[in-house]
Amino acid sequence: MTAGITTAGLGLAGIAGLAGPAGAAEWTATEKANVQVVNDFCAAWPSHDLNRVMSFFADNGAYRMTEAQEPVKGKQAVTDRIKSFLDIVQGFEVIETFAKGPMVFNERHDHFTGGGLKMWHGVGVFFLKDGKIVEWYDYTISLERA
Repeated sequence: MTAGITTAGLGLAGIAGLAGPAGAAEWTATEKANVQVVNDFCAAWPSHDLNRVMSFFADNGAYRMTEAQEPVKGKQAVTDRIKSFLDIVQGFEVIETFAKGPMVFNERHDHFTGGGLKMWHGVGVFFLKDGKIVEWYDYTISLERA
């Protein structure tokens, strides 16, 4: 009986050891490059330079401002959407970033100077191809109204 308890105890200890957090894999060169594109994109917003911000998008890019909206598709539609609020963006504060293959995920606080919004807290999901953003979808965690 003692051997059975010991074996069971060792089995549970082994399972408990496997249940701990696994170390994140090192980013590949492509993932590092994609993260840099997204970081540069986020850093471009305070310039209020529409051409600079749009230079990060692929011609067939898509953007969805929140999970409650349908995405706009195509460079002109994305340009029009971004132009509608670019001037009230104070900046994007990237809190944490993850990358996996062509995907980059960042948690952000986006700060605004108008439009009834002071701060948006959420997660951006970016799909990149050939160094350009093909899709950018944002998901809201919380809002702080002005």
